[in-house]
Amino acid sequence: MAQENIRPTRLELLRTRRRIVLAKKGLNLLKLKRSALIAEFFKLSQQALALRGDLQTKIARGYASIRQADMMEGPTRLESISMLLPDVLPVSVTTKNVMGVKTPRVDAGGYDAVQSASLLDLPTSIMESIGQFQGIYQVVLDIAEKENALRRLLREIEKTKRRASAIENVLIPRLQATVRYIKFQFDELERDAFSMLKTVKRKMEAAEAAANVAAA
Repeated sequence: MAQENIRPTRLELLRTRRRIVLAKKGLNLLKLKRSALIAEFFKLSQQALALRGDLQTKIARGYASIRQADMMEGPTRLESISMLLPDVLPVSVTTKNVMGVKTPRVDAGGYDAVQSASLLDLPTSIMESIGQFQGIYQVVLDIAEKENALRRLLREIEKTKRRASAIENVLIPRLQATVRYIKFQFDELERDAFSMLKTVKRKMEAAEAAANVAAA
């Protein structure tokens, strides 16, 4: 709002001062929100980092178990058994609220029920491999959930930072400049009024002196 369009009235001055108070309160809330978002971001970052370490461990164990099963049962047997393994069930995704930011919640991954009784007689090495890779699937889902939440939190942190910066560096200084402009106009009006009163007083004194001379 250009200053020449501002009406220098006491009502406008009160309104502008109230807006400054509200803007400062909003700025404090945004800074608190940003701090909370950053704290949540780092907490999720630590969780995602731990999950990635767990994933690497599980993958290493999984491939080690596959190599062991391959040595004991042979690749042909492994391939035929792989055709009997249960399919992965569709993943259900809902939303949850993290510090005011909606993020996806990935439900635990599952598998179709095993229909073939032949899986019950599998060697221990193969059952170990199946268990290892099913555990990997769940960790991958957990990582996907955490990293998606991290991206959304980061976007919200940047948005909150921009809004706080706009209030602190643009809105509040502009409102404060408006207050100074209105007060300057008040001072100018007071000076003009004072000068006018002095002029009127001088004229009245001159007229009174002239009247006194004429009467003498």
